Amino acid sequence: MSSKYDVIVIGGGISGLSAAKLLDESGLSVVVLEARDRVGGRTFTIRNKQVQYVDVGGAYVGPTQNRILRVAKELGIKNYKVNATQRVIQHVKGKSNAFHGAFPPVWNPLAILDCNHLWRTIDEKGKEIPVDAPWDAPHAAEWDKMTMKDFIDSVCWTVDAKRFATAFVNVNVTAETHQVSALWFLWYIKLCGGPNRIFSVANGGQERKFVGGSGQISEKMMDCLKGRVKLERPVVHIDQSGDSVIVETLNHERYEGRYIICAIPPVLTTKIHFNPGLPSLRNQLIQRLPMGSVIKCFVYYKEAFWRKMDLCGSMIMEDDDCPIGVTLDDTKPDGSFPAIMGFILAKKAAKLASLSKEERKRRICELYAKVLGSEEALHPVHYEEKDWCEEQYSGGCYTCYFPPGIMTQFGRVIREPVGRIYFAGTETATQWSGYMEGAVQAGERAAREILCSMGKISKGEIWKPEPESVDVPALPFPTTFWERNLPSVQGLLKFCGFSLVVTSAAVVGLLAHKRGILVRN
Repeated sequence: MSSKYDVIVIGGGISGLSAAKLLDESGLSVVVLEARDRVGGRTFTIRNKQVQYVDVGGAYVGPTQNRILRVAKELGIKNYKVNATQRVIQHVKGKSNAFHGAFPPVWNPLAILDCNHLWRTIDEKGKEIPVDAPWDAPHAAEWDKMTMKDFIDSVCWTVDAKRFATAFVNVNVTAETHQVSALWFLWYIKLCGGPNRIFSVANGGQERKFVGGSGQISEKMMDCLKGRVKLERPVVHIDQSGDSVIVETLNHERYEGRYIICAIPPVLTTKIHFNPGLPSLRNQLIQRLPMGSVIKCFVYYKEAFWRKMDLCGSMIMEDDDCPIGVTLDDTKPDGSFPAIMGFILAKKAAKLASLSKEERKRRICELYAKVLGSEEALHPVHYEEKDWCEEQYSGGCYTCYFPPGIMTQFGRVIREPVGRIYFAGTETATQWSGYMEGAVQAGERAAREILCSMGKISKGEIWKPEPESVDVPALPFPTTFWERNLPSVQGLLKFCGFSLVVTSAAVVGLLAHKRGILVRN
């Protein structure tokens, strides 16, 4: 016997549960099938007496992430600001420099021009890319052939700018520059409001966290669904060859529904057998979207000693021998459980995965002691980590990435329904893809697609705009006249070269005239 529902949701992360919650509130019968023994997907809050609670998965929210803020508020979950009032440290070439703001200052005049040109170019090219159809951008084919390494090499002139641009890619998409399509990365940054918004703590994507942990969001949505979330139910078979859709789980349970929402990373759908088989473009797409690589690490101390040094706990480490790429203060809002969170990113995650947990902790503490210039960093009281690369039902974190050529060839089917199967998950979002905000947008959009298919709402109501959060308003990132108009290094060199040619010609002409070589007729 199979259980019958209007909608079967595959995946009990924020996206799947957001879809289920909306459908339930719309009067439909819904069930959520989750492969793990917990809900939350790529959000995961660990609770123990050493840490109280800690988000080892997705955690950060900020201005313009209005949907996740709305859902959290509905569920009674409060947020707090991550410490960003003190100085940040940039560690490069073995030296630490403290500064205020999101981006480290640059002292080399050419590097200043280079970095400014890089951020301006990312913003300008992003304006050409439609958020819902990046494959239709005027230069889509050209940019999709390029890796981000190609893009950086073509835009940046100085070593300083290239090094920081590489770190910017690593931190934001947990992949290497040679792995990701320039078109996809430019689109991804645009969805998150541009370089300033995605990279900043204050007024940016990392401004806040949830009191009690982000895992509560999924847990409380599960409570709202009152027993209709089934854990430890990996889906292995979907059959829509008949009048209804039949879903079978690994433990041989069968569920019957009118519609399905698949809210798992695209690559994980390769583990499901479909009857009839998936269309060719969809089948090819899901084989070509690898997940990013990251190990999220937390070092706990007796006190937040860095704050006494007028440091906020944020560090940007660009050297290849540094295991951690970026850190943030993870101390609780009341000052308890002082901690520094750090990401081991991309190729470094693969490199350090073979080490023991204790060895990773030792290397991280030694790095923090060097960067902060404090012996106190060598004496932690506790350590937590989560290697998302070993998660069977995630495959990696934060999100999948598009290698060169995939977006233009296969990307247009990322959200396209297959029969009665609809697709959610943060990868399908058109705002803050890769974040919890994108997960909510995608889940609710997929739910409304089904409501539209059932005739309950109009097609124009599927993509519903979200009002700005009253509690977390977004402030603009103003640019100065010089930031808008400074030349690139290449532009400056061309100008200098042209000026040199004109000046040289004038000097030669003057000398020739004086010596009588040039004679007027």
